Amino acid sequence: MCSPQEFDMSTAGTRMVTRSWSRGPGVGPRGSGEEAAALPRGKSAAEGRKSHHPVKRQRKTQSLKVAYEASDGEKGEGIKPLKVPSWEPQDWQQQLANIRTMRSEKDAPVDQLGAEHCYDHSVPPKVQRYQVLLSLMLSSQTKDQVTAGAMERLRARGLTVDNILKTDDSTLGALIYPVGFWRSKVKYIKQTSAILQQNYDGDIPASVTELMALPGVGPKMAHLAMAVAWGTVSGIAVDTHVHRIANRLRWTKKVTKSPEETRAALEDWLPRDLWSEINGLLVGFGQQICLPVRPRCQTCLNQALCPAAQGL
Repeated sequence: MCSPQEFDMSTAGTRMVTRSWSRGPGVGPRGSGEEAAALPRGKSAAEGRKSHHPVKRQRKTQSLKVAYEASDGEKGEGIKPLKVPSWEPQDWQQQLANIRTMRSEKDAPVDQLGAEHCYDHSVPPKVQRYQVLLSLMLSSQTKDQVTAGAMERLRARGLTVDNILKTDDSTLGALIYPVGFWRSKVKYIKQTSAILQQNYDGDIPASVTELMALPGVGPKMAHLAMAVAWGTVSGIAVDTHVHRIANRLRWTKKVTKSPEETRAALEDWLPRDLWSEINGLLVGFGQQICLPVRPRCQTCLNQALCPAAQGL
């Protein structure tokens, strides 16, 4: 048998019954006879009043409430009204567009001498990946031109794991000099090469965690190695250029004190599809315009949008 609510929607003769209900005290919804449920045919008004005791009315009210909540939930499906909007920098999209315009020529040192240009494309993929990693290890605290020169000398001798392990420290030091901290890098290169030979069959690891476990490999190198050697975007590679520019543009919610802190701050709001672009874009921008000392703000398209430029 249909419930009173269901019968109200589907049974003829509703108007006559609801009028009789509206005349009875305490029967049906308060204040509106039109909204009262109809009685089934063949049942008297007295029987209807007897069957609709307070428990029934309470169940009816609860049923309507549940139906309303379900409908409301379906209407808002997929919406998260309680989520607080994430923070993002003011004018960052226009700032980024301006930097892209200023970098459109692709004529900065990183564009010609970066890690993706320092390996031999004619060697097997495993050797290519090893050369990418070594170029990144050499690049720390070193200009791209110096890193490229060291890589050229190493490749001329056959830059493979086996050849590096056969090369004595003094010869290796002479080949990579004058990269920054070249003595420490000789040690790191030898240790890393031995680990790769023993644990990875001469290849490099395919995860950030394993890469960072290698001697002399930091977060920036690991993320760039994943991008260049493995074609995987694992995070934003932040060096001194990216760290400096992100703080000058106020692309971090608060001032950051290290590149790794900047990386976490950028990844918190920057759309992921921009992560692979941002390193090369900002590094070249930092090499040509947003210099560490005496930045060329007068020629920068972001002069009016850059908080740091306002104080110069």
